[in-house]
Amino acid sequence: MVGHLVGAPVVVSPGWALTAGVLTLLLAPTVSAYEPGLGAGAYVVAAVGAVLLFGSAFFHELAHAVVARRRGVQVREIAVTLLGGHTELATPAPTPATSAVVAVAGPVVNIVLGGLCWLLWSVLPAGELLTWFAAAAALSNAFIGIFNLVPGLPLDGGRVLEALVWRWTGRQSAGTVVAGWVGRVVAVGVVAWALLVPVLAGTSPDLVGVAWGALIGAFVWSGASQAIAGARSAQALEGISVVALMTPAVAVPSGAGLGAQPDADVDVVLVGPDGTPVAYVDREAAATVPAERRAATPVAAVAVPLPADVTVPGGLTGRAAVQAVGRAARYSPVMVVVDAEGRVVGLLRAQDVIAAVRGAQVRGRR
Repeated sequence: MVGHLVGAPVVVSPGWALTAGVLTLLLAPTVSAYEPGLGAGAYVVAAVGAVLLFGSAFFHELAHAVVARRRGVQVREIAVTLLGGHTELATPAPTPATSAVVAVAGPVVNIVLGGLCWLLWSVLPAGELLTWFAAAAALSNAFIGIFNLVPGLPLDGGRVLEALVWRWTGRQSAGTVVAGWVGRVVAVGVVAWALLVPVLAGTSPDLVGVAWGALIGAFVWSGASQAIAGARSAQALEGISVVALMTPAVAVPSGAGLGAQPDADVDVVLVGPDGTPVAYVDREAAATVPAERRAATPVAAVAVPLPADVTVPGGLTGRAAVQAVGRAARYSPVMVVVDAEGRVVGLLRAQDVIAAVRGAQVRGRR
């Protein structure tokens, strides 16, 4: 970590230096071919170009983070990595509009920076190192900005396509699947471009160009495939419902007698004077109390205490339900289900939710 920006840590992976070194060696011959008089300066230009490429990636990610914060989404991390960078959000974008605006912010910043650097290059004297640096900055920003607008995941244009389908269908997972498949097409297209364009031009494919095409294609294919797999799991989770997995329960005052509890098919939740759940009855323990002593036995004697923050809204479904249960399960394996007015309606056991999630994941992989 090298610091903080917009409330999030900025992380620079050591791997970026390795990539920068490789890029320098690959770009230097191209620079020499365009300007033979540079000599060893071609490596300086190539090295600066590689650094500028990562600088462009950083400003790209910073733009994502700034817009996300302005749209009310917390940012967990801004990173510069071996393959460029990423911005990790603490929570998913809540609406299609927010997702699209956050996604498009990065490419827009790169295109603007690329245009400014191109203007600088156009007024500087030809052949100067500074002129080459301006050209390198213009090209790096233009590449990152334009390429990321291609409408396929994991590129930013894919997020925009995902948001459009999400808005149309009302399901983000549907948008992710569509944008993921388009991303796979893009990945194949990148490799095909590197192989076929030289052939159609009557020349042999360039080894370096094919290698870059394969690297970029593999990156896009991997990201698209991960997005599709995640969307399928999310679609499977959509069938999970808190109400469907809970057992019915009623609330009784914590000072009530055991004889006041309802039938054995209904759980009992003890509540305090303010209606807050404080415990639930252990059915097995309650069953051991003789019938003649039940009325005189406090229900609290056969109850399991509940910590605070273990209530789950009964209306939750899908991923929201799983996330809410996950938060509550950090404090108790059994949680209280409440309705919109905060009244007790059931008990939910984490093991039942885990079993349902595993079943959904199996179905999602089919």
